[in-house]
Amino acid sequence: MAQKAAKQQAARNTSILQRTHLISLAVNASFILLRVLVFQASCTRSTYLLYGLLSAPAFVIEFWLERIGRPAMAASGELKRSGEDLEAKGLTEYMWDVLYWTWGCILLTTVFGDKAWWAYLVVPCYSIWLAWTTFGGMKQGMLGVPGGGDTDGMTNGPTSNRQKKMEKKGGGQKVQYR
Repeated sequence: MAQKAAKQQAARNTSILQRTHLISLAVNASFILLRVLVFQASCTRSTYLLYGLLSAPAFVIEFWLERIGRPAMAASGELKRSGEDLEAKGLTEYMWDVLYWTWGCILLTTVFGDKAWWAYLVVPCYSIWLAWTTFGGMKQGMLGVPGGGDTDGMTNGPTSNRQKKMEKKGGGQKVQYR
């Protein structure tokens, strides 16, 4: 079987993208229908302005995931490109988080009104926390490198059980790790 992994990736991406588009359609259609038909009295121009402004990141992310994840087929039906892995860690995972949170905020706004858009402030707070922890991890990793923040360039990290036994016996090599 030639390109088995690529074909599996293409099938998985197609399934994920189809599910994403259906959920997005359901969430956005429910907002529009319920706000126009059921909650008509509380619907103002600012409701639609906030909806357009705060759901735009979800539309942009959905477009981007479609662009990078959709498999490309040749005219003969042969797989040309399987698309990027939509379940990858890192930036793709963050994009999914923002997409899910946006959908949640749209549903909250559908039921509870315009005040529920304040829940969208979680996204920038999460971004700041993620950047802070990433930078902190990089800074922590640089401590062992000479000139990375430690005065002598050596760290006294945790010792293994073997090292503890050797030190307890009073002999053996004492090794400092960077």
